[in-house]
Amino acid sequence: MSIPQQLSGGLAQRVQIARAIAHRPTVLFLDEPSAGLDPQSRMAMWTAVEALRKEGIAVLLTTHYMEEADKLSDRVAIIDHGRVLALGSPDTLKASFGAKTLFQLKLRSMEGLEPVIQLLNVREDVESAEITAQGLRVIGNTADGLLPELVQSVAGHGLHDLKITEPSLETVFIQLTGRDLRE
Repeated sequence: MSIPQQLSGGLAQRVQIARAIAHRPTVLFLDEPSAGLDPQSRMAMWTAVEALRKEGIAVLLTTHYMEEADKLSDRVAIIDHGRVLALGSPDTLKASFGAKTLFQLKLRSMEGLEPVIQLLNVREDVESAEITAQGLRVIGNTADGLLPELVQSVAGHGLHDLKITEPSLETVFIQLTGRDLRE
């Protein structure tokens, strides 16, 4: 028989959940249940949490993974520095806080971006555009129509990577808490 210190992260997490539900609680508290798990173990944990919810057990979990919160939660509280900034269903939060499409463009050259930023910030389909350490961050209402314009506007700056994040709890979180990385 294995002792807990010899178990893999995923198996140890499942053992912890099994121990927590052995006495059939009405409420189960899970603190960062998928932290450090491999993708298969994380999916198994999500399946276990969904099964517990279907059995009528209220599950309160903390997580930094917005995808996890979106998938597993009926209600989400976005907390920053100990303050609840928003509370509601994932869909309500995304609609209420105007979750937008986030474009992150990595550029080889940062010189002369100010006119690009000025042009983007006057567009009706752009919420905001700003220069980052590696290029540009643009928050738009949608990718439709904006994406080709973005690519064209930075053509002379050596676009080498483009990440598009569709509206999500992550974009709501960034919008509510700010865009800068903090300690």
